[in-house]
Amino acid sequence: MSDFQKARQLIHDFKGDNYVFGSGVLDKVGEVTAGLGKWAAVVYTVFPGNSVLIQRVEGSLSSSGVQVLGKIEGAGPNAPRQDVLRIADDLRRLAPDVIVCIGGGSTLDAAKAAEVLRTLGGSIDDYFGTGKVSEALKASGKKLTPLVAIQTAASSGAHLTKYSNITDVSTGQKKLIVDEAIVPARAVFDYDLTISMSPAFTADGALDGLAHALEVLYGAVGKPYYPKMAEVAKECISLIVEYVGRAVENPKDLEARTALGLATDLGGYSIMLGGTNGAHLTSFSLVDILSHGRACAIMNPYYTVFFAPAVEEPLRLVGRILQDAGLTKADIDKLSGRELGEAVARGLIELGKTISFPATLREVNGFTEEHVTRALNAAKDPQLKMKLENMPVPLTADMIDTYMEPILAAACDGDLSKIKNVP
Repeated sequence: MSDFQKARQLIHDFKGDNYVFGSGVLDKVGEVTAGLGKWAAVVYTVFPGNSVLIQRVEGSLSSSGVQVLGKIEGAGPNAPRQDVLRIADDLRRLAPDVIVCIGGGSTLDAAKAAEVLRTLGGSIDDYFGTGKVSEALKASGKKLTPLVAIQTAASSGAHLTKYSNITDVSTGQKKLIVDEAIVPARAVFDYDLTISMSPAFTADGALDGLAHALEVLYGAVGKPYYPKMAEVAKECISLIVEYVGRAVENPKDLEARTALGLATDLGGYSIMLGGTNGAHLTSFSLVDILSHGRACAIMNPYYTVFFAPAVEEPLRLVGRILQDAGLTKADIDKLSGRELGEAVARGLIELGKTISFPATLREVNGFTEEHVTRALNAAKDPQLKMKLENMPVPLTADMIDTYMEPILAAACDGDLSKIKNVP
């Protein structure tokens, strides 16, 4: 059984007093914001019922002496780059000394990137990769305006992290800003808000959180932070495996909602300890046909088999969770290497099936061979090389066709035997 109190303690250890989370905490936004600035721009996600939420936030800000200079509509799904440019223009016009952003991962990511453009100028392409924002801030002597991130969805963990995923809609390719400078100064997440998430969105968000913990756990093998990552991953994955079905079946199940809020926050903690890798990299090329969480959920079993010989310890941790949940009948403790990887992969696929996820890419409407080509080309892009470097079996660009292409071929039809392990 998962442990709510252990999860809460881990999250508090991670963010301390910079993060307010739990049930019924939304009205603390004003108190949180007042210490950072007095003139706020509010960036918000458009969704049914958001006007009531925005009014609550504005009321909390006003009661704490923070004046709202104006409101800015947030970003569409996957944070299209044109939305980032529009938000940056509105921030320039309003000139706030604090930004309050209300929404899910896409709007939070867009607000992070928009503030970078507002303060530093240039093109969004200048900041894709790792540490580019910090380099520009140091060279210019400028500082980013503090951001208060109000999360509304149990999913990406964007309110806690150094990541901003931005999509070029014209090419269907997502790219990534990775920088400590864009971590929100403060964050608030009232888990009760997530009851408005649809069953499909709930499932997508939960499996996004699981992907964060799983991929970082695999990549942490042999590194100093592995013990902490294993502790975080165990709680994150256990909560999701135990509660995602309940939340999908009954959106108003507040215990399940709290469990997924805690779990996806631990997913955010995971990606601040280390980096995601294979499944996330491939998901960036599937944005036109799949939500991010669903794409990662489809791809992770196949990367699990590829990584298996190098990640036996984390595979046993994950395998035991799946075993306890009845998602695999394999004797996890007696398997090793690729056999262990295949058992865990099949358990992950079974988890997806319990919430009606496809197991292969060919089951996805709109999938074509062009998506495979796009994913292989993206893996060779220097701006995304951190995903290759984060792999527990690192790949270079000249290894992509030999090893990643078979992984994608297996993901197309579910045939694990197509996957080649590096000798």
